[in-house]
Parts: sequence; C-alpha cells; structure tokens
Amino acid sequence: MPKNLIRRGRAAAAIAAAVSAVALTAAPANAVVLDIEYDVTGTSTIASTGSEVALGPALLTIAAESEGGPVTGTLPLPGTRTQFKLAGFIPVSADVSFEVAEPLTGTITRVGRQRTIATTSSYYLKLSNVKAVGLPLFAGPWCRTKEPITINASSPAGEYFAIGSGGHLTGEFSIGKFQNCGLNTLLINSIIPGDGNTVDLQIANGRTIG
Repeated sequence: MPKNLIRRGRAAAAIAAAVSAVALTAAPANAVVLDIEYDVTGTSTIASTGSEVALGPALLTIAAESEGGPVTGTLPLPGTRTQFKLAGFIPVSADVSFEVAEPLTGTITRVGRQRTIATTSSYYLKLSNVKAVGLPLFAGPWCRTKEPITINASSPAGEYFAIGSGGHLTGEFSIGKFQNCGLNTLLINSIIPGDGNTVDLQIANGRTIG
C-alpha cells in the first residue's frame, strides 16, 4: 500500500480515536475542541455564462467540537482562470481571484450516529487579465464585486460528514455587481452577476493540527 495512503489512514484513525475518547469521557458541554485541517478540491458553475471555475486545491482549517456544534475556520481559495463564450460565439477568458472577506463559520449537527456540516464563507470576487477573442479588455487591477459573495455549502441530503475523513458539500450563491473595472464595468455587469451559481466541494484527508 502506498505510504501516503497509510499516513492518511493513520491520521483519520487518530482523529476518530480522539473523537471516540472524548465521547466516552466527557459530557457534551465539556466536549474538546479539535483543530483540524482538510484538503479541498471542487468546482463552481457560473449560471449566467455556463462556465466552470476550479476551486482548489486548497486547505480548509476548522475548530470544531467533537460532539458537534458551531464551527469556525478558514478556507482561502487559490486563483484560477475561466473561459466562456459571450453571445454564444465570442470567446472570453479571465483570471478569477477569491479575496477572503470574513472567516468561515458553520455548524456540525449530529444525526443519530452520523454528522452533517453546513458552512458559510465570504469572498470578494476579483477579475483580471480579461480577454475577448484573445484581445485584452483592460479591466484594471481593482475589478471586483462591490459586495462579498456569500457561499453556503452543506452536506447534501442523505450524505454525511466524518470529522476524520471529511465529506461532500454542495451549495448555491449569488454574484452581485462589479466595480472599478474601467470602461468594461458595464460589460462585465451585463454578463456575470446573477443567482443560481453552484458550488461542489470534496473535503478529505482530515488531520489534527496544533
């Protein structure tokens, strides 16, 4: 068996053992807070353009009680690039950055012997290096949403979240108007903002930190 899989299995087992020990020795009111780090990969689909944006690889760090309850953490997302066709035939591409606006918050909820998770994260969505038909549109270095986008992601119905190994999260979010995009502000605001954008995340390889 590859060594990295053995290490991941041992890390998940260690977290599971810690959770079990706390559950046996401490009342829920005294549950120990675990600092855990996960690997995150995923995608987001922008409804207005039909384009897909890669999310991650990234690191999710949370502080969570073993018995469930409030969650706090961080999920910085690396920049990426997206492409779509304007009016169905004009190729447009842009670099996309996620500037963290607020710390991640959420809740882990016990469902029988299982757990689910719901999270809220907030980012300013920034665009740069925007090109149409390969030609720069000069959106400038400060082109971003006026208000942060709020991404609510949670365990889908019928699926669960394991503190040791992670799980699957999905959700939707809205994109508001952009500002400081130079002469292309009106164009960008006629293309990208809107509701019904989706996010799909895979959370894996949990390990305790600190």
